[in-house]
Amino acid sequence: MSNVNLTTYTKNQELAFALLRLLFGAICLINTALEANGPYVAGFLDSIIKREKGQPAVFHQYIHAMAAVVSALGSDNVAVVMVVINGLLALSLLTGVALRPFARLGILYNLVLWSTVGGFGGPYTAGATDPGTAIVYALVFLAILSVPCDRRLTWAKPAQTVIGTHAIEAIRVLFGLLWAFDAFWKWQPAFLYHSLSYLQASEVGQPGWIVRYIGIAIKVFGAVGPLPFGIFAAAAETVLALSLLLKRGQNWFLPIGLFYSFGVWTTAEGWGGPYALGSTGNRGDVLGTANIYMVVYLFLMVAYMMREPREAH
Repeated sequence: MSNVNLTTYTKNQELAFALLRLLFGAICLINTALEANGPYVAGFLDSIIKREKGQPAVFHQYIHAMAAVVSALGSDNVAVVMVVINGLLALSLLTGVALRPFARLGILYNLVLWSTVGGFGGPYTAGATDPGTAIVYALVFLAILSVPCDRRLTWAKPAQTVIGTHAIEAIRVLFGLLWAFDAFWKWQPAFLYHSLSYLQASEVGQPGWIVRYIGIAIKVFGAVGPLPFGIFAAAAETVLALSLLLKRGQNWFLPIGLFYSFGVWTTAEGWGGPYALGSTGNRGDVLGTANIYMVVYLFLMVAYMMREPREAH
């Protein structure tokens, strides 16, 4: 073991990681509740088929093949199995029981969702802004495996798994790549010149208090102008991506990224709404995407900012 860098996290960090595990478990439980209804099950196959539109030929063929598999197995059966898996993932997160095998399952589960009902986050045409929602859920499950989330607040025997220092660094780099992808689409003219339209679209179907909240943001950013606001958003996401990829200014940029993600979630994503039966956060219809970015930021903040990990050799 002398040639392997190991990370020793403090008890406070372990407790914070466990609390983040519970937070993510609550989010997955809400997803399960939204999935466990007739509209979601009945529309599962259609939610895959509609993802063919606008996709490149290779993606179109893959999605078509997956839709055929779901149809052959029975779309209702597949949908129920997916709901059950999501429920088991939520229970494992909330209890800490069998956390690591279920976290691995969670990565696979969300990659399958991302590539089917999520359409790989596409189609990547004018107006696209991010790589989709389920891919970020997969990243959080990877974070669960990368830090000691199962040593506190667990119904199971606390794990003694030793985690290498490279693990959280991988999360940081992958998260930086996600932000870089976001930033690339923000620099496209379709976003720069129509940035306020995303805020306006998020008002549709929302309750009055959210409409009023988003309306304030529209007035503020409207006074600045769509192009300056679009440039600000693109530049901000570029800086956030570089700070993660280069590991620079973490004490500043991790909290800034958390705050920025909250701003996106409560405005352009309309607090994840409107909420309706048959919709689920894994498809990006409910709960939002930027709030999951916030969870990743919190993991990184605990790892890097609560106390610098002590390295043993």
